[in-house]
This record gives sequence, C-alpha cells and structure tokens, in this order.
Amino acid sequence: MSATAVHSLWTTAGGMTSAAPAEKFKAPVIEYTQLTPVLIVIGVAVVGVLVEAFVPRRARYYTQVFLAVVALAAAFAAVVGLAAGGYGTTKAHIAAMGAIAIDGPTLFLQGTILLTALVAVFTFAERRLDPASHGNQVDSFAAQAASVPGSDSEKAAVRAGFTTTEVFPLVLFSVAGMLVFPAANDLLTLFVALEVFSLPLYLLCAVARRKRLMSQEAAVKYFLLGAFSSAFLLFGIALLYGYAGSVSYAAIAHVVDGSVTQIDPALADTMGNDALLLIGGAMILTGLLFKVGAVPFHMWTPDVYQGAPTPVTGFMAAATKVAAFGALLRLLYVVLPGLAWDWRPVMWAVAIVTMLGGAIVAITQTDIKRLLAYSSIAHAGFILAGVIATTPDGISSVLFYLGAYSFVTVGAFAVVTLVRDAGGEATHLSKWAGLGRRSPLVAAVFAVFLLAFAGIPLTSGFAGKFAVFKAAAEGGAGGLVVVGVISSAIAAFFYIRVIVLMFFSEPKADGPTVTVPSPLTMTTIAVGVAVTLVLGLAPQYFLDLAGQAGVFVR
Repeated sequence: MSATAVHSLWTTAGGMTSAAPAEKFKAPVIEYTQLTPVLIVIGVAVVGVLVEAFVPRRARYYTQVFLAVVALAAAFAAVVGLAAGGYGTTKAHIAAMGAIAIDGPTLFLQGTILLTALVAVFTFAERRLDPASHGNQVDSFAAQAASVPGSDSEKAAVRAGFTTTEVFPLVLFSVAGMLVFPAANDLLTLFVALEVFSLPLYLLCAVARRKRLMSQEAAVKYFLLGAFSSAFLLFGIALLYGYAGSVSYAAIAHVVDGSVTQIDPALADTMGNDALLLIGGAMILTGLLFKVGAVPFHMWTPDVYQGAPTPVTGFMAAATKVAAFGALLRLLYVVLPGLAWDWRPVMWAVAIVTMLGGAIVAITQTDIKRLLAYSSIAHAGFILAGVIATTPDGISSVLFYLGAYSFVTVGAFAVVTLVRDAGGEATHLSKWAGLGRRSPLVAAVFAVFLLAFAGIPLTSGFAGKFAVFKAAAEGGAGGLVVVGVISSAIAAFFYIRVIVLMFFSEPKADGPTVTVPSPLTMTTIAVGVAVTLVLGLAPQYFLDLAGQAGVFVR
C-alpha cells in the first residue's frame, strides 16, 4: 500500500479530511504590546541565565546588576506607557485569548511590583557591608550555593572570590510571575503564575552567605508549606472547573449568578453543584491567603523572614503581598461577587484573627526580623479589612495601602542589613539598644519606618490605614474597623518599644556597629523614606490614582 493511501486512510479514520485541520485550528491572537512589561522581564531573565553560562566570572556581577536594573526600569516605563494609552480605564480589556486582564488594578499593581523590585535589587547588589574576604568584596549570598555549609569546597569558593550572581535572573523570573499573578483572568494562568514566582523565591531563601543552615531550613519550610498551598489551589481549581465547566473567570461568574445559557452535556451532572463551588472557592482562597501570610496560614512567615538573606526578605515581604492581594481581589470581586454572602463572614473571621494574632505575638519577639514578620501578618489583616468592603473604594484603598506598605517594608529591611557585629547582621533586639546614640541618622530613619508601620499621622501608614478603615466602615464592616484600631494600638506598643530602646537605652560596649553602605542601599533607604513621607503628607494625588485604577474589567 502506498504512503498516500495510508495517509488518506489515517485522516478518514480520524473523521476529517486533510483540509479540515486548517479550519479547525486557529492561531492564538496575542496582544504582545499590552504584555510588554512581562515579556521584557522574562526576556532579560533568560539573557541573565545565558550570562551565567557564557560571560567570564569576573564580569558577571556587573552585567547581571545592569541587566536587572534596566529590565525593571524598562518594564515600568512600559506599564506607564500602557496607562497613558488608556489601558487602565477606557481601553481596559481581556488580552491573550482570555488569559490576562489588562485594566486599572493590573497596571497599578504591576507598576508597584516593578518599582519595589527595582529598589530591592539595589540591596541584592550591595557589596560593602561585609568585610572583604581574601581581597574580594562580598554580598549577602553564598559563594557557592551548591556546596555543603562549612565544607572544603565552600572554603575554596570563598577563597576564589566566587559569588552567586544567579540571584539576579531568579529575581527577574519571580517578578515576571508576580506581574502575571494579579492580572490572571483564568484559573490555570493563576496557577502557572503562582509557581513561576514561588519557585525562584524558594531558591533565593536558601543562599545566605552567613547562617547558611538557618537559611536552608527556612527554604525547606517555605518549599514544603508552599507545595501544600499550591496543592490546595490546584484542587480548588479542579472543583471549580467541575462546577462551571470552565476555568475562565467570566464563565465561572456567569454560572455563579445564574446567567449561563449553554450547558456542556459532559458536565451536566456537576454543573451548578453548590458543594463544588463552596469547597473549590474555599480551597483557592486558602492558597491565596497562604501567600499573603494571613492567620492561620502564616506559620511559614516568621521562620522564612528570619532565615532568608535580608535583601530577599525585604523583596519577598513587599512584592509577594502586592501580587497575592491583587489576585485575591480579582478572584473575590470578579469571580465570586455573587457569593459574597458566603465568603464575607469567613474573611471577617480571618481578618480579625490575623490583625490580633500578628499584633499580640509580635510583642513577645526578641529578633528584629521576626518582629517585622509578625508585623507583616498584622498588616495583612488590615489590608483584608479593605478587601471585605466589597465597594470600589475598597479596591482603591487596598491598592493605595499596598503601594505605601511595600516601600516602607523594603526600606526597613534595608536598614536591618546595616546593623552588624562579628557574626554578620545583629538582629537580636538587645543589640539595637543605644543605636540612636551611636548612629543617630540610621536610628532616625528606622524610627520613621516603624512609625509608618504603626500608622502614626504624617506617614504613609496612616494614610493607608485611614483609607482602608474608611472603606470598610462604609462597606458595612464597622466592627472590623474597631478591631483594627485596637490591633493598631497593640502594634504601636512594640514599634514604640524599639524606638525607645534605640534612643533611650545606654549603648553596650561590645554592641554592633552600623556599616556605611554603598550608594545602592542608600538609594533604597532614601526612596523608602521619601515615599513614606510624601504619601503621608500629600496622599491625595496617589489616592486619586488608586481610585481611577480601582475598576476591574469583566
């Protein structure tokens, strides 16, 4: 039998003629211009991997820092270009065959993530804090991440002056996932974005130069608990697909509110089954609440924040929250608004235990990084109060709070990297006693960040909390605001305690020193202080910006 005859039999058996595939398969329509920010970051991340393979070791650090900074700045410029072109307002639409939503919240959150990552990358590149090792300047990351801590191969890598410059492409891959996460318009895109930004973070947590075993322990804890949360999310996606017959946000929303017209016969048995909807929705929420660090899914936060290299902690604490809250808002406001009666009481409970739990447990902490970790848990509770408002003001207040919070966080962790003793960073609170007399400027800057965390007037923290609580009160969650104010008062106690410790305690003779950083870390801290004060003293422009950006495309 000839080859042609076999081919014709084959296609006829498949129930199609040879002309049919051309009609059946349509090429996907991708709006590359509107995906430019993500494409720039991913493209440069791939180039960064190639740099590791082909560029001589001596030149890698400078090449990677340059590439990372250029990529993040160019991506931010692309976001601004899209916003100026009206894609946040009048031209907001669903792009990439329904996978990505290009709208106000997407562009606002992407801009925040990119700016936060840009100032965080400066702390990654810092090389003046540790004393030079064997004539080589060193950064916060292990000389050779693959070698066993304390082994001969690690000592040889330190002597040779190796550095783990792979951290820069890893940050870019993580940022790329974070840019897609709040923009995802179907559940599969959401899951892929979650994995793309989480996997690099698991690696970054494990590569501290000092206290390597603690760093590796933090990474393993984060990885295991992160895998659990991903599994919850994936199982929830499967259940919601069974419920609605689609993973698209719009299709699920139509089935939830009963406006669906066409039922897939294969899914007729399960479609519209409320048990699938409630359990699936709860599982997806669990996965997202894990990422924002809400109680009771917060167990990883203090350990990972303490064990990870401090530049990574700052980046992760700020950017992950922005991305995860963006995704949470889109899920609740676009997919499940018809289910608000069911999810609001649950989110009330989560917000209350998160606010109170974070604030109360923080009082007992003796390590500055753990204290900031519990503080970030309390802040997740405050932001949830805005999420629960279910009004347009709720969305815009959350966007504003995330923008304000992220810069304060990166700045605060940048200050933590400066206070050092012979063992590296001095994170035990007793070491910070009298810091205001030894180094008044650093202590004053840290005090500004602590006051912003506490929500004291004239700082960005006050403007953010006021916006979120106002939206919650107008949305009928007045009781939540009362709990929030009480939690803020409790939290203010431990922030003020650190300020008192720095300025009103006698410095110890063997206390830590404050290292003078390079202009890179100085820039990060200066930007943090500037944003904190500008958003505190003149927040109206940025509140208006968040208000314009607070409309989801459906």
